[in-house]
Amino acid sequence: MSVIAALSVSVDGFVTGPDPSPEQALGRGGQRLFDWYFDGDVPSTVFDGFRLSAPSAAVFDALASRDGAVICGRTTYDHSGGFGGGSPHPTAPLLLLTHRPAPEASAAQTVVGTIEEAVARAAEIAGDRDVALMGTGVTAAALRAGLLDEVTLHQVPILLGGGTPFFHALPEARELERVSVVEAPGVTHLTFRVPR
Repeated sequence: MSVIAALSVSVDGFVTGPDPSPEQALGRGGQRLFDWYFDGDVPSTVFDGFRLSAPSAAVFDALASRDGAVICGRTTYDHSGGFGGGSPHPTAPLLLLTHRPAPEASAAQTVVGTIEEAVARAAEIAGDRDVALMGTGVTAAALRAGLLDEVTLHQVPILLGGGTPFFHALPEARELERVSVVEAPGVTHLTFRVPR
């Protein structure tokens, strides 16, 4: 089991455009980060409705098929309407990491208070599959706690000029080990291992 984060990011390091909100979850211009989900000819084998280029489909489906549970941060959860009581992944259950009063979670969602608890519970749920992180705060918390194993940047050739940064301020520099670089139309997929 690995703990992985895979997010679309601009060249200037943002995962949303400026001013994200529940009404505009990806901020101004942020939707452009996800055009590569729909601008190809190859249907995803994991997510209905996604049509990717052949190289992107290979990377995306390989990652998405590994997920046995998803840990999501509160801001992402709120900006996504609570995922309608389900999960952002078609088969992996959702765990919501929040330090604020918990929202009404459905039976398909688990609310946890610390990243350590979240990863432990998600690992139990995921079994021999991986735990996926969704959101920058969750990713930063896992990195600080020494729980993040792998990170994939789906880097889109756009400068957003502001928004939500992929990585929050870190207490120290971290070396990463490059695993793969896959170029695809409209996006470059960069995967790194996080040494512990």
